[in-house]
Amino acid sequence: MATVGLKLVTLALKDENGKIIKGEDKGLSENGLLPVTTQMWGTKTANITNIQAAGTIQYGNNVGVFVSTPKGAPQVALDFNKLPFEVTQKLVGRAKDATTGAWIETGKHPSVALLIESQSIDRLHRVFYGFGNGTLTQASINNGTDTNAETMATDALTYQALSTPEFNGEMLAMYSDVSTEFKEDKMMEQVFAGYAATTQVTPQTGTTGTGTTQG
Repeated sequence: MATVGLKLVTLALKDENGKIIKGEDKGLSENGLLPVTTQMWGTKTANITNIQAAGTIQYGNNVGVFVSTPKGAPQVALDFNKLPFEVTQKLVGRAKDATTGAWIETGKHPSVALLIESQSIDRLHRVFYGFGNGTLTQASINNGTDTNAETMATDALTYQALSTPEFNGEMLAMYSDVSTEFKEDKMMEQVFAGYAATTQVTPQTGTTGTGTTQG
């Protein structure tokens, strides 16, 4: 399915048991999920590569008889406009010094779950790319002087996907509401293990609904 645009990216930290970490102290929010909303100026890019690896043709009797296909190793090049400072530090594996407030490298990268939402080219359907386990790295931060225009250094992070038990050991799961079996809560539970839907009041209408909190 052809897609257009980047609707939303949602992130969560996971613990050693593969469950999302809840609470703003150790996690990214009270329910564990951090939708990168327009209040954070959103996400510029979430480019996925290495989804499937090209196979190698194997020969017998002077002809090609089968293709040996290695597993893909998906990566996502993410560029956020304005992630909260402490969120970025947690995601890439830095720890806060309680005395000075400095965030210092730990040499370890936490498990991060990632969900990317796009739309079908006619904008009638939602398309999702789910990664239940992986790590984020921040390879560089490019600072430059302002001239008569601002020089921005956005949050460019690289996500490397890893095996996810909820995906039968695979690294990537794709979803769309074009499928009759699609249920958003079930998708959230599969990508963000330990997720539980919450009933909340929608301020605009005063009605209640069940779903994710997206800020």
